Amino acid sequence: MTSTDQQPLGSPFSATSTAQDVTAGLDLSGTNAVVTGGYSGLGLETTRVLAAAGARVLVPARRPDIARSALADVKNCEIIPMDLADLDSVRTAAARISGSLAAIDLLMAVAGVMATPERHVGPGWESQLAANHFGHFTLACELYPLLAASGQARVVVNSSAGHTLTDIRWHDPHFRTGYDKWLAYGQAKTANALFAVHLDTLGRGDGVRAFALHPGKIITGLQREMDLQEQIDRGWVDEHGNVTGADFKTPAQGAATGLWAATSPLLDGRGGLYLEDCDVTGISAPETPMDDGGVRAYAIDPDAAARLWDLTLIATGATPISR
Repeated sequence: MTSTDQQPLGSPFSATSTAQDVTAGLDLSGTNAVVTGGYSGLGLETTRVLAAAGARVLVPARRPDIARSALADVKNCEIIPMDLADLDSVRTAAARISGSLAAIDLLMAVAGVMATPERHVGPGWESQLAANHFGHFTLACELYPLLAASGQARVVVNSSAGHTLTDIRWHDPHFRTGYDKWLAYGQAKTANALFAVHLDTLGRGDGVRAFALHPGKIITGLQREMDLQEQIDRGWVDEHGNVTGADFKTPAQGAATGLWAATSPLLDGRGGLYLEDCDVTGISAPETPMDDGGVRAYAIDPDAAARLWDLTLIATGATPISR
């Protein structure tokens, strides 16, 4: 992937398209999909649409009882207990998935946390980086043989426009010198984008292609760590929790870009790209407001992606992917 590849392809879909729109007429029978966070918010919409199109969907879930309740009416769906912030849990889930499937065609990294109070997990890792990046990184590495076995797998990683808040804080990724919940979120979302860039570099020879995306502004469970007043002050909701912010999407619209990334023939032979509004997006200048769209150059830089990959591999002890 080069910067010249990071430009729209002329998709027939847009910001207002829904998950059902981008998958209309698709037959995904015989497709195996893994959807993290696939029981709430955008993940739930993603699971429902994939299963309705005929895919078998495995949903790793930190709260398996809640997941079973949310997905009780969804056929061809299995719940796998997993906590992204606990890498032993991730490895156990990966082993269970590997025992259930011969190949994985779609890995949808939808789960995430946002703007959480300061927490550290594992050996002192900042929790948003750990859950959003380290957990998904480890899961993808452990499941890589199944992705390669597909021969045409796609890995789709939910990043966010929040990546514009900061590049990787190479000097202090775990905020040991002072915590800012929004910078921690922004760093984790930049990490998600860079992860997709280097995974695509490593995987393309095996037919494994990876994409990162901004799903749009949507009120889901992702905001659960924010109090109502903060959401009101940001202009997102009213005092009753009703969405009032401009350009907010419904969950069905928010899930559309991920499903487009997973299924669009326009992306055949492509990868390592950042998407939004059901298309590849352009590179945004450093001063461009977050809501104007686009991806910062640092979030798709191949050298930074390789550096982060190596650092994450050492930190997590995940199984290396050989080229």
